[in-house]
Amino acid sequence: MTHFTRRKLVKIGLAAGAGFAVTRCASSNQASAPVGTPNNPATGPVVNTNQIKDVTLRLIGTGVSQINEIRDQAQKDLGFKLQMRALSTEENNQIAITQPGQYDIFDGEYFSLPLVVPSGNLQPIDVKKITNYDKIVTFFTTGKFNGMPVEQSQGTAPFKVQYVTGPDSREFSPTPTDWATLIPFQYNADTLGYRPDLVGRKIESWQELFNPEFKGKTSILDIPQIGIMDAAMVAEAAGLMTFGDKGNMTKEEIDKITDILKQQKANGQFRAFWKTFDESVNLMASGEVVLQSMWSPAVTAVKAKGLPCVYAPLKEGYRGWGGGVGLSKNLSGINLDAAYEYLNWMLDGWVGAFLGRQGYYSAAPETARKFMSPAEWDFWYEGKPAAEDMVDPFGKTLEKKGTVRDGGSFKDRFGNIVVWNSTMKENVYLVQKWNEFIAS
Repeated sequence: MTHFTRRKLVKIGLAAGAGFAVTRCASSNQASAPVGTPNNPATGPVVNTNQIKDVTLRLIGTGVSQINEIRDQAQKDLGFKLQMRALSTEENNQIAITQPGQYDIFDGEYFSLPLVVPSGNLQPIDVKKITNYDKIVTFFTTGKFNGMPVEQSQGTAPFKVQYVTGPDSREFSPTPTDWATLIPFQYNADTLGYRPDLVGRKIESWQELFNPEFKGKTSILDIPQIGIMDAAMVAEAAGLMTFGDKGNMTKEEIDKITDILKQQKANGQFRAFWKTFDESVNLMASGEVVLQSMWSPAVTAVKAKGLPCVYAPLKEGYRGWGGGVGLSKNLSGINLDAAYEYLNWMLDGWVGAFLGRQGYYSAAPETARKFMSPAEWDFWYEGKPAAEDMVDPFGKTLEKKGTVRDGGSFKDRFGNIVVWNSTMKENVYLVQKWNEFIAS
């Protein structure tokens, strides 16, 4: 029996110039679903393939996911065009809040939603139109992981901002509704990265970032809402101070941690501060920095250059984050239909597998698994020794056969998140004090 993917049907429709309607179907490589009808909203929007070829959607997001290969595959599969802009986290949020006419799809982090959603520039997403919504990991959709509530972690756990109360709402719902802020597609447990060849020993604690042994060779990321929490993890581990909630600091706590940072900077502890993925890669690959705040694909990129780099499993735990895609309030008609097609494509598995080879996790792991070899799944998700050499999405070898992923399995890593990226109540004050530190 021949199976057709949704994207194949779109292509057939375009080639034939036919105006028939198709929705999300799948092959043996992707979860099968029947062709939808206008009276069956569970299968998603009905898209006229003769019109959709003329659609161009504008995406804004950060460099970790605004990747040419993802754009090219999406255009090939979906039959319409995508324009991607790779921005810093701050620029991305600023445009989302102040320039709604500049984008159709917002690719952002959950911690930014308390800033972005009140602007009214994102339209709530009808989860009934998301084919694989039931396959999304539960800490996004129900607030639980392995049966335990994620609220035990500090900060903005994604579930806290996953839902709004209605189709026109700007108010977060504490319980699940049919209206989502973002559709998640990637997330990770973040930690420090280091060059073992230059450090000369194993790094096991956040406090090492302030260790005078590495004076002038460390770096912390210059994104106030995230950098401050990395600093808090370091300060607590070093016994310099404690916090009631690292994800929602008081003014007094902000004052104290920024004073500590200023002192560390005055002592010459930091070599640099970075805002973008590429900056962090260059600092580590050049050897200017040997220990720093880092993102998983940046570690991957350093390894792809043939240099040793470790994403350290630290005894105090991880800082978690989640990213997703949302819809501009300006979308309507065929462009809105196409945007829903793109959201569904993001969960179909190809993107999850692609980003998985950089160390990120898919929001719908079981669909990503279909695009990964058994050896890749075992290495990246199960924490098992690599049965073969592991390669990145671009074919470069990252890990040799027999190695184990830093930090182990998905359950081990996500079971040890102690704080999530967060927008604090004192965000304005935090940004002011952080900027004082950077300028000091």
